[in-house]
Amino acid sequence: MLTEIVVKKAAQHNLKRIDVRLPRHKLIVVTGPSGSGKSSLAFDTLFAEGQRRYIECMSAYARQYMEMMEKPEVESIEGISPAISIDQKTISANPRSTVGTVTETYDLLRLLFARVGTPHCPSCDREVSQQTPDQIVARAAETAAGEKIRVLAPVIRGRKGEYHKLFDRLLKKGFVEVRVDGRFRDLDGPIVLERTKAHTAEALIDELRIAPHTVNRLREAVRTALDISGGEVLLLRADGSESYFSQRLLCPYCDISLPELEPRNFSFNTPYGACPACHGLGFRTAADEGGEPALTGEVCPKCGGRRLRPESLAVRVGGRGIHEWCLLPIQRLRGELAAIRLPSAEEAVASKIIKEMLGRLDVCHELGLSYLHLDRTTASLSGGEAQRVRLAAQVGARLRGILYVLDEPTIGLHQRDNGRLIDLLRRIRDDGNTVLVVEHDEQTIRAADHVLDLGPGAGEQGGRIVAEGPLSAILASPDSLTARYLRGELRVNGRSGRRSASSWLTVTGATEHNLKNIDVRIPLGCMTAVTGVSGSGKSTLVYDILHRSLQNRLTGLRLRAGVHAAIHGVDKLDKVVSVDQKPIGRTPRSNPATYTGLFADLRTLLARTQEAQARGYTAGRFSFNVPGGRCEECQGAGVKRVEMHFLPDVFVTCDRCGGLRYNKETLAVRYKGRTIADILAMTVDEAFEHLKAHPQLKRKLATLRQVGLGYIRLGQPAPHLSGGEAQRIKLTKELGRRASGRTLYLLDEPTTGLHFDDVRKLLDLLGELVNRGNTVLIIEHNLEVIRACDYIIDLGPEGGEEGGRVVAAGTPEEVAEAPGSYTGLYLRGNPGGKRIET
Repeated sequence: MLTEIVVKKAAQHNLKRIDVRLPRHKLIVVTGPSGSGKSSLAFDTLFAEGQRRYIECMSAYARQYMEMMEKPEVESIEGISPAISIDQKTISANPRSTVGTVTETYDLLRLLFARVGTPHCPSCDREVSQQTPDQIVARAAETAAGEKIRVLAPVIRGRKGEYHKLFDRLLKKGFVEVRVDGRFRDLDGPIVLERTKAHTAEALIDELRIAPHTVNRLREAVRTALDISGGEVLLLRADGSESYFSQRLLCPYCDISLPELEPRNFSFNTPYGACPACHGLGFRTAADEGGEPALTGEVCPKCGGRRLRPESLAVRVGGRGIHEWCLLPIQRLRGELAAIRLPSAEEAVASKIIKEMLGRLDVCHELGLSYLHLDRTTASLSGGEAQRVRLAAQVGARLRGILYVLDEPTIGLHQRDNGRLIDLLRRIRDDGNTVLVVEHDEQTIRAADHVLDLGPGAGEQGGRIVAEGPLSAILASPDSLTARYLRGELRVNGRSGRRSASSWLTVTGATEHNLKNIDVRIPLGCMTAVTGVSGSGKSTLVYDILHRSLQNRLTGLRLRAGVHAAIHGVDKLDKVVSVDQKPIGRTPRSNPATYTGLFADLRTLLARTQEAQARGYTAGRFSFNVPGGRCEECQGAGVKRVEMHFLPDVFVTCDRCGGLRYNKETLAVRYKGRTIADILAMTVDEAFEHLKAHPQLKRKLATLRQVGLGYIRLGQPAPHLSGGEAQRIKLTKELGRRASGRTLYLLDEPTTGLHFDDVRKLLDLLGELVNRGNTVLIIEHNLEVIRACDYIIDLGPEGGEEGGRVVAAGTPEEVAEAPGSYTGLYLRGNPGGKRIET
């Protein structure tokens, strides 16, 4: 049996024909500077080949597309397993995709409701039950032992008419009495009913006292009643109380028939369970500009945003409907599920389902997702949350012999939760899998069985193996930049001293989501970190309250801001800029050049060449978004989409232009020997050297290099950029604008995807912004960045309902000494990782 994955001559992207030997069934970390080739090796080579070989085992129908799926540039790979990629970009943005559906916890909850759920009438909310004749007899014998009862057969329920023929038929069958609208009447006498009024009638089958010797008589009476009524029986006790039983799920008061309980009745993705008004989306839809249905922000009036049919919503387990269970935070859901008490017969069925659910919820808890609820849509999750939700699903799948490839799973995790994540990765490894992680987090690097350090630089200066082996081998490497930081020879934060606030921005009475009516002071003219465990309320404070309120005040927008009493000190600001990790575009047509404005300058440059002027070409000729200069076969996309039906769509390179996007006439125009397609294929570093004679282009390219993006290609499609890369591209666009010195910059984990050395460069850049008089507010977990800040606002102490309070506020030194702060605990360098009693 092969004990290693052996890669020979890997040359994908910037990899320099490297040979790699990776131990199987180990936790492997691939690290190195941003752009050194980590993703090229992990995702574009190992994962791509593992997936390609797996699909080769499929049917001929699937394999007909295999030649279109590009083989990685590698001579050979031995010992590779079927591969599963868990990155930050592959989670579904479909509104039907939720935390519950991705982790498959909702599927188990549906099964639980189908097996032990108690149906209720959606109209009157009375419990509706369904029993066999023997169950009805046993129930009557148990609840009315020794009492005199009447067994009635419902024959009319709330219907208009006179019913002479029905009463005659009952009399001929030997029945003597009937209860009409609550009064007993003799069938051999005249029974006159108003034809225009609704009536209810039950035939009296028998009257007896329940005792051991009358059980057979009771059983016969119940069977007769069920036969006459079509599956219903009513037991009337001496005190006037009634017990209704049915072989069908039917409400006798509202005449509403309920379906048999099946898992599909609780699925909002099938017509059997989905609300008929919104089709299971929870919101109303309207046609967008292209005529396609799009979700509006208006909650469906029929289901109230709960997605399911009224009959499904009325079923209960443990006193709650399925939607109510889905709205409980995972932490509370675990406790409530474990505490459910059911009758012994149902307990035997439910216990296995609940055990499986608790196992999956425990994994979510270990991954720091306790504050999420099952109904949370995956589109609303951050990249790190989405990745950990998928990881939880994979752990629940309990696969063996798989190669898992993960992209920075620690993103969005507080240091306290990193240890839990590492334990989980080890558990996947111990199940007989190989875990390959692209990571910059020091704690994860130190926990690895095997480390592969690529570099030494980014882009063309990267793609080589600098060091490999166990941690000790990396630490001993004289050439590894990573090792120099791990050994403490280099430090991310070289700045000493703290800036003082020029004035303060104060938020009072913040109560949105889980915030507990808090007041927060933010120093202006400083760099401030908002810290705390996942779900403690950081994004709610910074984005839902502060960002939206300031946009409303400073730009006249009318956004719905999070609930708060007031914000003071806004007069000290001119502008608020949010630099988040959302994609810079959703199609391959969007890229760093188009987003930063470089593309317009490039097109103008090429239009000024002698060849272009001789041909009469304007700048528009060099756009791949409009007819003229683009390849019309792929309409300037460079790729064509192939629908795979049962697999994700495959994009294949256009065979006419070879992925260059332009037609031959346009590509005849060159600047310094390079076409527009050549320049778009350059890295930022290469383009800087080629175009530095042009001040405007040089300035924009220099800023991209400054934020550690020298390795990305100018024409790299937006969907191929990570969240961290997208954020830094947005940051360069903001840095290129003229600032008044009174701007508030909001950043969400800007160190995502950055090596220690790139974090240092980013801190220098942010420091430059602050030195110009601006204010920078960062949501961050990276301890080095937190230490470099002038002020910290630490929220917590936990996530979800146990969060939302200000645990500590002050300089890093002050927070380090604050009792009850997890952030302070790690700033002190004393990571216990244990729960802090507050």
